[in-house]
Amino acid sequence: MTNAASHEPAADRSTGRRVIRVLLAVLTVLVLLVVGFLVWANTVMQGERPAALDAWTDDRVSIESFDDSVVITPVDETSDRGLVFIPGAKVDPYAYMAKLVDAAAETGTTVVITKPTLNLAFFDQRPLSTFTAHAPDVDEWYVGGHSLGGVRACMMAAEPDADVAGLVFFGSYCSNDVSGSDLAVLSISGSEDGLSTPDKIDAAAHLLPDDATFVEIDGANHASFGNYGVQPGDGVATIPDDEVREQITDALVAFWGESGE
Repeated sequence: MTNAASHEPAADRSTGRRVIRVLLAVLTVLVLLVVGFLVWANTVMQGERPAALDAWTDDRVSIESFDDSVVITPVDETSDRGLVFIPGAKVDPYAYMAKLVDAAAETGTTVVITKPTLNLAFFDQRPLSTFTAHAPDVDEWYVGGHSLGGVRACMMAAEPDADVAGLVFFGSYCSNDVSGSDLAVLSISGSEDGLSTPDKIDAAAHLLPDDATFVEIDGANHASFGNYGVQPGDGVATIPDDEVREQITDALVAFWGESGE
């Protein structure tokens, strides 16, 4: 019996092998791209240990870490207000605890710092309720964030089923229009921010309600809004970190009011 394969033209066999080689090459490139992206996304700017320990040991608050977030709860006087705060791209969520702990304690606000999917806010499509569920006694929620986290927060606030009272930006701004909403908005920025520059903040201001509050911290850069070291492309901060923390706290206290008021 004659083998049918022996009658296959040599040109066809050669073409088939070339197609297989091309497909394998494309698959290899795709795998390398995916692996490379995952490595890049999971290489975060780590929070600085001393600042994080300062927050963890603050007896005015209780801090719990969950798979999806870090929750800061005031110990003494707790208001019915909460803030879901979204980190900047590839920034360790724990890097924001020290910048938020004073405001949480002084205003009675429960703060939920999210742990974004792949460390990038835009990949995190979990609903706000994923994070607000950690504080069921809170009735009034704000959403905010730093850098890309703030952009994502603005998008979440504009969703049809969103039930939020306002927005809080750290070195960030909206990319979608919420100017016609009744959201209360606080935008805290830095004069030396090389990423969310003063010009960018100003250019996006029209997307916010007319009564939005803008606070610019003279001498603060992009990384000043967390504690994670130097960030590529940023300006140079000319103000001590403790002064940035104090001014952030002052702005939030003025925005929300002190606990018990």
